[in-house]
Amino acid sequence: MRESFIGQVAVAVPLDKLLSYAIPPSLASTAQAGCLLKVPLGRRTAYGYLFSRAAGSLKGLKEVVEVVDETPLFPLGMTAFFERIAQYYHHPIGEVMATAVPVGLFGNPAKSEAAGEQFYSPTALAGMPRGGRQQEILQWLRDHGCASRKELSGLFPGSSQILKRLVELGFLAAEERAGREFRLLPNQEPLRPELSPEQEDALRAILDALDGGAFSTFLLHGVTGSGKTEVYMRAVEEAHRCGRKALVLVPEIALTPQLVGRFQERFSLSGLSMAVLHSGLSRDERKNAWKGICAGTVDVAIGARSAVFAPFERLGLVIVDEEHDASYKQSEGFRYSARDMALLRAQMDGATVVLGSATPSLPAFQRAREGRIGYLPLRERALSRPLPEVKLIDLTRAGVKGSLSKELGLALRETLARKEQSLLLLNRRGFAPFLLCLACGTALRCPNCEITLTYYQKKNLLRCHYCDHVAEPPRACPHCSGVDIRPYGSGTERLEDDLTRLFPEARVARMDSDSMGRKGSYQEMVSRMAGKDIDILVGTQMISKGHDFENVTLVGVVNADAALFLPDYRAAERTFSLLTQVSGRAGRGALPGRVLIQTHNPDHYVFRSVVGHDYEAFFEQEIRFRQEAGYPPFGFLANLVVAAESLEKAEAGAAALAVSLRRRSGQVEVLGPAACLLSRIRKKYRFQVLLKASQRQSLHRLLEAALVFQKNLPGNVKLILDVDPLDMF
Repeated sequence: MRESFIGQVAVAVPLDKLLSYAIPPSLASTAQAGCLLKVPLGRRTAYGYLFSRAAGSLKGLKEVVEVVDETPLFPLGMTAFFERIAQYYHHPIGEVMATAVPVGLFGNPAKSEAAGEQFYSPTALAGMPRGGRQQEILQWLRDHGCASRKELSGLFPGSSQILKRLVELGFLAAEERAGREFRLLPNQEPLRPELSPEQEDALRAILDALDGGAFSTFLLHGVTGSGKTEVYMRAVEEAHRCGRKALVLVPEIALTPQLVGRFQERFSLSGLSMAVLHSGLSRDERKNAWKGICAGTVDVAIGARSAVFAPFERLGLVIVDEEHDASYKQSEGFRYSARDMALLRAQMDGATVVLGSATPSLPAFQRAREGRIGYLPLRERALSRPLPEVKLIDLTRAGVKGSLSKELGLALRETLARKEQSLLLLNRRGFAPFLLCLACGTALRCPNCEITLTYYQKKNLLRCHYCDHVAEPPRACPHCSGVDIRPYGSGTERLEDDLTRLFPEARVARMDSDSMGRKGSYQEMVSRMAGKDIDILVGTQMISKGHDFENVTLVGVVNADAALFLPDYRAAERTFSLLTQVSGRAGRGALPGRVLIQTHNPDHYVFRSVVGHDYEAFFEQEIRFRQEAGYPPFGFLANLVVAAESLEKAEAGAAALAVSLRRRSGQVEVLGPAACLLSRIRKKYRFQVLLKASQRQSLHRLLEAALVFQKNLPGNVKLILDVDPLDMF
């Protein structure tokens, strides 16, 4: 008689527990732990991940329908990691698994995606369409990368017209292809430069930890251009010599082609097998990389946020580059922090972690200062090159024409005359933030969100950056019928136009998520900058990350105050990081650099710290505010958002939640309810309740009570839990 087995399965639906299924004798040999299954769920079937199996009676259990992929997709040792993070973020284990091990990569292994029409979402394009079905398909593609029309039709029956409409709206791109290559950019530095004394000290500490084989964490705090990447690469090579695997996380894979190119070139010569994991690859490319990691044939993987789930079995080194970056935090669905999960995973695997940044997050620097993690400073740039000179331009006194002060305009002209390059940062897209009726003062707003519509002059349209609602600019004000409607404020499109008029001889280009929507456009822009085919590059924060252009000697910041006074406890930290990072793009080659920052608040401690390249001065000021308010790193937060299409239901639900939690709060402070800063998004009103605690355990106990409360909410009212939030919007 053949032995019977029961499988514990994480089904990819919103369930907070594993389900038991009978494994029929016909599937007993192929249904191994780590496999992807198809299982019955109610009247339909669903995908599920087999966590474990054991002998037992099958009486009363539904049977597994199919083994979708016989090859285990994750090692057994990772099941505890998945369960830990599901518990920590209070998120259904099946949805955690669907995020970590995307079903779409493995749903039909018998069919090749090597050719045919492929759909993908341009990684730089934000926002969502209005239709619920459109949103569902688009979110699936953003989570899983590329898919063929046939595959999407199987997952979303009757989707042909929806796909056509998403392509028309610009949310999807379709093309005939045999798979994408990740192009290497020219390496502009010596292949293996000599290390500085500080680099040698940092590397030695990391190598000692690797040799020890126990969990350890280091903060590699290096000024921009100090050679952190070289330390990373040598540490990866040492991990390989120790017989361990390495994982390298970067904030946004599309924004770091030079970094990835350097890694690929170095490791190909070192004999290391490398995989790149990100949503821009084809389905086959991602699947092959994933299975190579799982099979142990890949030595190092580099990728963005979701790469933290790469199925390594002998993980020895985890590098989190730009560890401060908010892109490591997932903002929808399963709201995990890849940076924090990297630390947890390394702890469970006994691996060494290197957190790298020129502007470390305050919690990381506080832990380093207290001696809880190792501190590895790199205080000087490679080759002893000087940091750029930074100067503030007081806009309350300076003459300003359009977006540019007289001093910044003159600096641009001088840089052009020397045939050097400039970067201009304006962290606002479009031509103008809004259109304003001069007769009644009405600003045109999105009908779905509590936000003004951004005006795009070249396309003559208004667009919401949250729900992607699009409209033509009205000829008359909808409120008073006035006809004098004008654009107010400046975005990158307007700045680009201003520069073209001011400097007709200059080659001006723009880099933001609007201009980078076409496949390959980002790499093309970076190549043009590296080849000195652009004189002035205008952009949003995209231009501040990961670039190493040796001929850029001037960086200008047009509106440095934009994010400083937002009602967000991290506003000062975000501003300091952004300004420091973009300043670091100047003077990275043999020519010295300078930075001009336009501000209305030149005496603010954030700007003074940026001028002095003084992270510690900023930290000392900011950490006092955090301690007084009980914000991280001196407390723990959870943001609970109640959303509904009815204002009354959202407000009432949030009020009831706050009352319920206060009855059980103990030492947890319950703040609110209050309307979210963005009080309505995609036709849903939003109210938030903020939980603040000095002890993590007490916070999580109260979150369990919130989950109990959630079960009593009406179906049209949604509760969203965000543990360790990075913003309160």
